[in-house]
Amino acid sequence: MMTLVFVVCAYLLGSVSFAVLMSKAFGLADPRTYGSGNPGATNVLRSGKKIAAALTLLGDAAKGWIAVVLAIMFGAHSAQGVTTIALVALAVFLGHLFPVFLKFKGGKGVATALGVLLALNVWLGLAALGTWLVIALVFRLSSLAALVASIGVPVYAMVLGLPREWVLASAIMSLLLIWRHKSNIQNLLAGKESRIGSKKTAQ
Repeated sequence: MMTLVFVVCAYLLGSVSFAVLMSKAFGLADPRTYGSGNPGATNVLRSGKKIAAALTLLGDAAKGWIAVVLAIMFGAHSAQGVTTIALVALAVFLGHLFPVFLKFKGGKGVATALGVLLALNVWLGLAALGTWLVIALVFRLSSLAALVASIGVPVYAMVLGLPREWVLASAIMSLLLIWRHKSNIQNLLAGKESRIGSKKTAQ
């Protein structure tokens, strides 16, 4: 029962969209109405309001981190603690992808996944972040950076010797991240993907 409570709460927390909240707070257009239409930090950045994008990034990462940290603090000592933590990690991530508050149409989950990974293991999170930063700085393509980092995460988790449940959870998140970037993959192949910092375009 406690595991179910943790999972449901994590999903609801993940469903909170900081892209929408920050856009409203700063008087910006709904991020679902311009650019990629994705309620995430990269798309909010296209509004030109860097502080709103930064707060969106922090908020989305924080909810992933908080959900997993609370599961570790209060559920790690139970008989199924490791499994509970893995399920909570997936639940908060799925909440961001399919938020109940936005008719199940959410973001792509990069920031939330980062928060989850940092909570599971700080070195895992830093490895993913480092991979993202290197690719993003070189190519200025957020989607490409996310895809490369996603591929690396399960490998990093195994190298760090994390519990198999956590390795599996990270692999599932990676697959979902890649799936959520399917349109970006098509744009990358066609050379049409928007670069980091590009302005919004009307739709």
